[in-house]
Amino acid sequence: MTAADIPAVHKLERRLFPVDAWPLPMFLDELAQAETRRYLVAEHAGRIVGYAGLMCIEPIADVQTIAVVPEQEGKGIGSALLTELIRESRLRHAEDVLLEVRADNPRAQQLYRRFGFEQIHVRPRYYRDGVDALIMRLRLDAAANAPGAANTPDTPEPREAGRP
Repeated sequence: MTAADIPAVHKLERRLFPVDAWPLPMFLDELAQAETRRYLVAEHAGRIVGYAGLMCIEPIADVQTIAVVPEQEGKGIGSALLTELIRESRLRHAEDVLLEVRADNPRAQQLYRRFGFEQIHVRPRYYRDGVDALIMRLRLDAAANAPGAANTPDTPEPREAGRP
């Protein structure tokens, strides 16, 4: 993700997460913290159809956001984004990857379980609309053998900004 992508990403953010959308300056702030952050976008036909972000402060990596437009779900985009976040976590020497997922989002929970994440906690009423967050963890030493951990040849690769 680059600064030029942020207007399109923010538009998607407001569409996909109307209650909990990040404000535009938050994306700019996140990109400015390259030492501890990594943000990606996925494109299809020249349009951004997904995005994801990671914060990593050794030994913990935390998935800050991951989203795919509904009309592109089921095409491997979320898996490709998550695969790249896990790869980045390893490069940054994280031992665990954490994330929060809405308790009412079984599709996302299924994706994370396929990658080896397990639920470790619940944050009651975490989201603005009162829905609980499930805290999930992936231990990276165990992640190498997770069934969903590798991209398939037909999975689109996320586009990324240059590394610092």
